[in-house]
Amino acid sequence: MRAISSMATRHVLADLAEAAAGAGLPLLQLESVGGVTAAQRVTAGEPFDLVFLAEDALQRLAAEGHVDPASITPIVLSEVAVGVAARSADAATCSEGTAFANADELRGALRAAFRIGYSTGPSGTELLRMIDQWGMTDEVSDRLVQARPGVPVARLLAEGEVDLGLQQLSELVGQPGVCVLGVLPADCAIITVFAGAVAASSNNAARAAEVLAFFRSDLSASIKSAHSFRAP
Repeated sequence: MRAISSMATRHVLADLAEAAAGAGLPLLQLESVGGVTAAQRVTAGEPFDLVFLAEDALQRLAAEGHVDPASITPIVLSEVAVGVAARSADAATCSEGTAFANADELRGALRAAFRIGYSTGPSGTELLRMIDQWGMTDEVSDRLVQARPGVPVARLLAEGEVDLGLQQLSELVGQPGVCVLGVLPADCAIITVFAGAVAASSNNAARAAEVLAFFRSDLSASIKSAHSFRAP
């Protein structure tokens, strides 16, 4: 059974797929690419059984007839976190808590950063919208560095291309050379719902739907938590 996903969920989906196969469900051959690329390939008619993307991207694909709208199933909630290069941070400051008490503190960090890394995915889009809403676009635009498709912000941090990075927590935590300061504070949190759907091109829609049901079930909660995601 073929599946495609964005990069942000590749590790958790791989472990969920392994657990599902252990429970007697079809084994997924999962390919993870940039979210834009994944959507383009589905739109172009490449055959898949399951598609895993941000929920709004799946809704667009459903409206175009590429995935079954009734099958769209939220799988994980993903929070955006802030990271710095490990070499520039005291180990004691690295955690998975909340680095900033509120949006004012986050705005201060953005103003102080020389180069700010952000992703090509939904979290990056929302970050740019939030910066614009704060009236800071002109102030920081020349210091914003968008990660190239398929390149995680963590790599930009580790290689010194940026000194502050914002991306899905799951993409930053545990990466070499990266210190995770924490997720964004509640008053400016960016949370993406990643979901799965049965592709219109699937030859085994019923079995694909069973895999989705397993991914949503309580049996999968510990796997999601281990990858720094929350259950929806």
